[in-house]
Amino acid sequence: MSSDLSEIEKHDDSHTELNAHTDALLPDPGMHEHHWRPTDVDPKAEKRAERQVSLFLGLSALCSVLFVVAYFTVKPGYDGDVWAGYGASNLALGTTLGFALLFLGIGVIQWARKLVIDVEVSEERHSAASSPATREVAVAELKAALHESGMARRPFIRNAMIGSAALLGLPAIVMLKDLGQTNAQITEEQPYPGAGLEHTVWDAGVRVVRDVVGTPIRPGDLEIGDLVNAEPSTIFDGSLHGAPLQIAKSKAATVLLRMDPTDIAHDVTRNWSVEGIVAYSKICTHVGCPISLNERTTHHLLCPCHQSTFDLADHGKVLFGPAGRHLPQLPLGVDSDGFLVALSDYPEPVGVSYWERNTYDIDEIFDDWSKDHAADAEQYGYKEGGQ
Repeated sequence: MSSDLSEIEKHDDSHTELNAHTDALLPDPGMHEHHWRPTDVDPKAEKRAERQVSLFLGLSALCSVLFVVAYFTVKPGYDGDVWAGYGASNLALGTTLGFALLFLGIGVIQWARKLVIDVEVSEERHSAASSPATREVAVAELKAALHESGMARRPFIRNAMIGSAALLGLPAIVMLKDLGQTNAQITEEQPYPGAGLEHTVWDAGVRVVRDVVGTPIRPGDLEIGDLVNAEPSTIFDGSLHGAPLQIAKSKAATVLLRMDPTDIAHDVTRNWSVEGIVAYSKICTHVGCPISLNERTTHHLLCPCHQSTFDLADHGKVLFGPAGRHLPQLPLGVDSDGFLVALSDYPEPVGVSYWERNTYDIDEIFDDWSKDHAADAEQYGYKEGGQ
């Protein structure tokens, strides 16, 4: 062991002590011999490379145009065109857009590899902070590099690249059409009941029924503390099908809660209740999660996603969490058969905020609702002050 240690010590002593501040610690290995590219020494090779780059950029532009053609000519959807057993629209759009990006990338890479000036540069290390003079030199070198890249000497390639990149923006612009109509357009046209973000299928006289089974509800069916997931009877009457049915059901989702009428803490909540039964949108106003975690003794409704908490005894106001506004309340009444019905649609949009949405104070919302619906709601037992 001692002999081994002595050998190690001898070995260590043989090395020169390094100093980080000493210049030229190691001999300069020098630069490898520079190998010129064929395009640097052969004008024919240079022209050939220029044609190759232009070809790829032109193919990219062609594919972008073909994308737009396919978008408008190939029929999409379940009953659309089919190629080799696949949806023709997706196949055409994916292929043309993919090759447009591929050819553009190949063209730019070939330009950089074969035509941009090939110079090897070495320099000593220096501090990270550059002096103003050095920065001026760097800017001058960048300008020189721009000139040496061939942008000025090869206008055909330059214009081809600009054109192909510009045409590549066409697919992105065309695909904006798939965003569909604006909310204002949908609301105005009303292609089906409750279309758009501002309305649901709830309406005056529409019965409140249990979700899934669709059975109507009388006030006496609920005991104090009961929470029921509800939907409008429209969901079950067969008038809606497919996507409109699913959209209507998701927006109209409602929770019913019965509490002691003396626990109701806000006049608006009391006006829109029936024997202590209140109805609120089931959609959290934060990011749209379905909420139904009920604290029975406090009448607080908790969202399981981000813990926003709403007070159902006080117009659904936010008590805790990231939600920015109260839960919309559905005005309730009773029809001639004694079943719970809505007095109108929700007086304000349900769910999360969107661009055109304005948020109003609950008293202002109630005043607007009273002007438009209070008189008609009297046939369902409505009277200000509660039923």
